Amino acid sequence: MAPLAINRKRKQTVDELSDASDTVSFPDGGPDLPSVDQEDDEVGQESDSDDVDAFPEIDAGSETDGEDDEDSSESEHEGQDYEDASTDDDLHIFPRARTIISDITGQPKKVYPEIEPNYDSDSSTEDAPTRVGNIPLHWYDDLPHVGYDIDGKKVLKPARGDELDKFLKTVDDPTAWTSAFDKSTQTDKPLTAEELDIIRRLEALENPDANYDPYQPTVEWFTGTGKEEIMPLSAAPEPKRRWIPSKWERQKVMKIVRAIRQGRILPSKPKTTSSQPQFHAIWNDEPSSSHAPQLPAPKLRLPTHSESYNPPEEYLPTEEERKDWEATDKEDRERDYLPQKYPSLRLVPAYDQFIQERFSRQLDLYLAPRIQRTKLNIDPNSLIPKLPSPNTLRPFPNYRSLSFTHVRGRVRCVSVSPDGAWVVSADEVGIVCLWEVLVGCEVKRWSLDEKVTAVDWCPRMDVSFFVVGTEGNLRFFIPPNLPPSILTATRAFLNPPTLPPTPTTPSLVKWVNLPPAPTLDGPLLSLELPPSSGLFKHITWHHKGDYFATVSSGGGQGGVWIHQVSRRHSQAPFKKVKGSVQLVSFHPSKPNFFVATQRYVRIYDLMEQKLLKMLTPGIRWISSMDVHPSGDHLIIGGYDRKLCWFDLELSDKPYKILRYHSRAIRSLHFHPSYPLFASSSDDGSIQIFHARVYSDLLMDPLIVPLKILRGHEIREGLGVLQVRWVPKQPWLVSSGADSTVAVWCH
Repeated sequence: MAPLAINRKRKQTVDELSDASDTVSFPDGGPDLPSVDQEDDEVGQESDSDDVDAFPEIDAGSETDGEDDEDSSESEHEGQDYEDASTDDDLHIFPRARTIISDITGQPKKVYPEIEPNYDSDSSTEDAPTRVGNIPLHWYDDLPHVGYDIDGKKVLKPARGDELDKFLKTVDDPTAWTSAFDKSTQTDKPLTAEELDIIRRLEALENPDANYDPYQPTVEWFTGTGKEEIMPLSAAPEPKRRWIPSKWERQKVMKIVRAIRQGRILPSKPKTTSSQPQFHAIWNDEPSSSHAPQLPAPKLRLPTHSESYNPPEEYLPTEEERKDWEATDKEDRERDYLPQKYPSLRLVPAYDQFIQERFSRQLDLYLAPRIQRTKLNIDPNSLIPKLPSPNTLRPFPNYRSLSFTHVRGRVRCVSVSPDGAWVVSADEVGIVCLWEVLVGCEVKRWSLDEKVTAVDWCPRMDVSFFVVGTEGNLRFFIPPNLPPSILTATRAFLNPPTLPPTPTTPSLVKWVNLPPAPTLDGPLLSLELPPSSGLFKHITWHHKGDYFATVSSGGGQGGVWIHQVSRRHSQAPFKKVKGSVQLVSFHPSKPNFFVATQRYVRIYDLMEQKLLKMLTPGIRWISSMDVHPSGDHLIIGGYDRKLCWFDLELSDKPYKILRYHSRAIRSLHFHPSYPLFASSSDDGSIQIFHARVYSDLLMDPLIVPLKILRGHEIREGLGVLQVRWVPKQPWLVSSGADSTVAVWCH
């Protein structure tokens, strides 16, 4: 076909398109459009019109006759009247849009060809940020330049300044925080508004895309009829095992059938009326169970007038009541809110305690019991153990018959003779007084130059003497007015004419015989402990009167000594003692030795030399201890006001714990013949208890509080320091910090 005919045909097609739509004419030479097949791929089957997509192919030979085409196109355009010749469409640069008819809307639409970036975009006019090429710039971090240009010269880094300059720049320039350092240009590049918005969104953990809508409706692409996605697995043909019977299942079924025929498997019996589960209305009928039905949840408390949004004036708190309510702790307030008044209901704010009240309500429903329990009508007095009346437990001391006063100093120690006729007492100044129990008449007084810390009478009846403990010495005194036989036996016992042989194991304790005085003004025998032993704190005798033990403040091995008067020998029973020893005592009938430390009481067997038991009274600091005459019970007192009764046959824990004193307990003592024991305290009182121990081991001891004796004054926080019973009478002798010794009778 001739080139001119081709051009005319092309012009005819363009004229048809221009008549069908508002598309402007193409410039001379025609558009450089892709082929028809390529257009079908790009449009994506959106247009099915053959008229619009059909463009005549251009013959290669037409390029040689370009002048004729130009002349013919000019002649053809001369006769046409373009109404839009002066519009902006003439200024458009390639590519131009095609107008097609949409299959969906039926309206014409413009379709642009895809742009290939490699060919359609040109970045030759852009300035290169650096002239060093596309190289990693971190190679030159430690160098003054950033690479080399095309001529091989170094490209120096621009001056950046020090940290001070950077800080001053951030102060002077308010927009300094909106820039970032660009390594390619080695300068601070200001960030655009879009970049700042992206940074803000990333910092707020939001989507960096501002146009992203997380709540847009879901587009169901693969649901519905005809929209299923056909995949190789879902569109696979049906397997053969779907429609062929399984041989394995047939074998299993036949095995069960043979078992049923042979009787090895019995089919389930039909359910009868009795075997079927019974149903009943649990809310209407009475349950068959013997338990009481569950109760409904308790209802909420109804609101009162003070909880109204417009309460009466008398319910509104004053300013002082409001301040008192705010100053009171939350658990001590009468109510959890303050009444407030609002002009209308719509002005009432949200209740700030709503969540807390709901949570408390849920806890009440979860933890509250739902069982109705029958209230037991029990008399509280029946729960208290019935104790005998104190009038039936007489005799016991109930009044002070007489008192003996020392000149000065606290009377810390007192002791009664075995026959109950004499009392020896000593104060801290060093004065030892001997006086009669019946009339309180002073018989003898010894003045010692040292502080007296302990005194105790020998329990033997054939001799009569007492031991006084001072600073490092033990002194043996004989009271005056003794019968000649007892005086002779006492002198022979303390100062025999022939001394016993010296023990094979030497002792650190020295026994010194003093010259006898005719008037018995001084001690007859003295016992000196090592200087490391310290002051005597406690003296206790064995019931036979030959052995006695002492406790001193030195501690360690020299803290506890056991002395034998007949052999004049002393020994330390412990090489190492755990804790600080406070008191010691002998068992009345067994070779057992009680050692009380600060918190524990240990019982040792002196014959076998082993530990038998360790008692735990639970007292912070033990102050006093005494053993019952039967030897099966023990009482322990402490500075924390506790009095513990131990049954040695039962347990190592207290059988009874008594708390009758308001301050520290100082002394305890069992009566040797009557079922009584007494306790004294720093509160200035003496507690008298009835303590009956039965011979039947199945019966518990009977402990009854009888009387509270008051008469001693409290001096410097100290009250009654020591109590001792008169052996043959229910009388009590007490010494206090007020320098007095009192005798209490029944």
